[in-house]
Amino acid sequence: MQSEQIMVFFARTAIARLRGAAAMAAAGALAACATIPSHAPPAAAASEEIQILAVNDFHGNIEVPEGTTTYYAGGQPVKAKLGGAARLGATLAHLRQGHSETITVAAGDLVGASPLASAYFLDEPTIMALNRMGLALASVGNHEFDKGIGELKRMQQGGCAVFTQRVPCRLDKPFEGAKFTYLAANVLDGSGKPLFPGTAIRQFGPVRIGFIGMTLKDTGLLTSPAATKGYHFTDEAETANALAAQLKAQGADAVVLLLHQGGQVDPFFSQDACPKLEGDILPILSRLAPDIRLVISGHTHKAYICEVPDANGAPRLLTSGGRYGYFVTDIRLRIDPATDKILSLSAVNDPVSEAAGEEADVRQIVDRYGAVSATVAKRVVGRITGSLAAGENALDTPLARLVADAQLAATRDPARGGAQIGFINSGGVRAGFTTQPDGSVTYGQIFTLQPFGNTLEVLELTGAELKQTLEQQFSDDPSGRFRQSFLIPSQGFTYAFDRSAPVGQRIVAATLYGQPLDPARTYRITVNNFLANGGDGFSNLARAKFVADGGVDLDALEAFIARGATVSPTPRVVDRNPPAPQG
Repeated sequence: MQSEQIMVFFARTAIARLRGAAAMAAAGALAACATIPSHAPPAAAASEEIQILAVNDFHGNIEVPEGTTTYYAGGQPVKAKLGGAARLGATLAHLRQGHSETITVAAGDLVGASPLASAYFLDEPTIMALNRMGLALASVGNHEFDKGIGELKRMQQGGCAVFTQRVPCRLDKPFEGAKFTYLAANVLDGSGKPLFPGTAIRQFGPVRIGFIGMTLKDTGLLTSPAATKGYHFTDEAETANALAAQLKAQGADAVVLLLHQGGQVDPFFSQDACPKLEGDILPILSRLAPDIRLVISGHTHKAYICEVPDANGAPRLLTSGGRYGYFVTDIRLRIDPATDKILSLSAVNDPVSEAAGEEADVRQIVDRYGAVSATVAKRVVGRITGSLAAGENALDTPLARLVADAQLAATRDPARGGAQIGFINSGGVRAGFTTQPDGSVTYGQIFTLQPFGNTLEVLELTGAELKQTLEQQFSDDPSGRFRQSFLIPSQGFTYAFDRSAPVGQRIVAATLYGQPLDPARTYRITVNNFLANGGDGFSNLARAKFVADGGVDLDALEAFIARGATVSPTPRVVDRNPPAPQG
C-alpha cells in the first residue's frame, strides 16, 4: 500500500473517532442506545488494553461489491465504495498495528447466500481468505447451515468430501479448511453435545477473556430441517448465561458473546452511533447475565455501536459491523486483571475502503477464483421477454413468478412428477437483475438469483392440505404478518388473503386456472427441498407425500430461459386488506 493511502486511511479513522467523542459529549445523559465514545486513553499502568476486531455477515463477498454505500459518521452522511476481501485484510492489518494484545472474531454468516465468485466454489475461497486475514474465532450463523451439517464440518475441517450437488475442491486440492475455530454453543445434538465448541478462552498478557459463540435460536426455521437434522437450537440468553458462569469459574476476567442475532436501526449503517435501536436482540440483552459486558452481533446486516444498560443499570456494549465486509468493528477493552473490573469499553466501525490498500495474499485468492468465475458468469443462457420491473404494491415480483414458472415447467411432464403448480418462497429469490437490450441473461445473473443449489421435489397434497399450507404463511397473532416468507405460485394459480380474518381463515380465495381449489381433490406441487423439508415453518409440506425428484433449481431456471421465457406482468398473490398508505 502507498504511504499516501496509509495516511488517508488513518486520518479518516482518527476523524471518525473524534466525531464519536464529540457526539458522546453532546448526547450527555442518554440512557439507552447512546453513542459510544472513541477509544479512551489508558486508565492505569496496571490495567491491560485488549483490542477485539470483529466482522459479521460477510456472505462470501470476496470481490468488491458494486456501487457505493452511504453510512453515518458523527451524524453526517458519508458515501464510499466499501468491501472486498483484500481490502478487508489490509484494514485488519493496519488496525492491529501498535496493539500487542489483539484478536479477530466474527458473528456468523461468513459463508452462504454468496456471490458467484465464492458460491460456485462452495465458499472455499472465502474460508481461505479469512484464514489469511487472521480470523481466530467465529460463531456460526443460520447461513452456515445452508448446505447441511456435513458441508459445514468440511468448512471447518477441510477436505474434498462431497455433500452437495456442486463439486468441491475445483481449484485447490485438498481444501485447507478453516484455520479459525467455529463456535456453536446453542447447536446441540440429541445427547446435548454441541456441534462445535461453545466457548473459548484466550490469554492476553495477564488477562483471560472468555468467548461464547452461537446462532439465533430460530435457525431451525430459517434453514432446511434436513440440513440441521439431528440438532436443535437452544435459547440464546439461557445458554449464554450458563456458559458465562462456567467461563468465570475457569478464570475468565471478562466474557464476550458472539451472537448471530441483531437489532434494527435507522439509518442502516452508523460508524459510531445507535439510532432508534429495536428488534429481536433487545429481549435477549435484557436477560443476559451481568458478566457479559460485550455482545458482538449480526444477522440484521445493520451497523451500529450501542450502549444498552443491563437490568441493574450497568452499561453493556452492543456492536454490529453491517454486512459484506463493509466495516471492521474496532473494540477496545481495558480491564484490571487483579479485580476483574472493566475500566473502559468502547468501539467504532471502521469503513473498509480503497484507502486501506489490499492484502497481497488475499488478493491472490480473489484474483484466481474470480477469473474462473468470471468466465462461467458471462455465458449467455437465453433470453427473457417482458419487463422485470416490480409492479407498484405487488407482493410477488416478475422474477419470482419466472422462477415458479421454471420449476413447474421442469416437473410438469408425467415422467418428471406431473406437477400442476409450482411454488417458490419469497426468501428463495435472492437478488434482481436487468437483462441486456436484446433480453439476454447470463449464468452469473441467474446464479445470483438462486445461489443455494436446492433440488426440486414434487409433492402430493389435497386441496384442503394445500390451503392449510398457505395459511401457515401467517402468524397466529392479530397482525397476521408473514412468519418468514410467503409463497409465490406458478402461472395458472392465484390466491388472495386477508390478514384481519381469523387464524386459519386468512386465505379467502385460491384458484387453479379459474377454478376454486377442491378440498377433496389431490394436487401435485413442485417446491424446493428447503420448503419440502418444512423450511420457513411450512410443516405441512414436510408431511406431504413425495412423488418425484425434479433436479437442481438453477438447472430448471437455466433450461426455462434457454427456451425463451416470457415473464408475467400479472400478480398472483393479492392482499385483500392492505395497510393504509403512510403519509
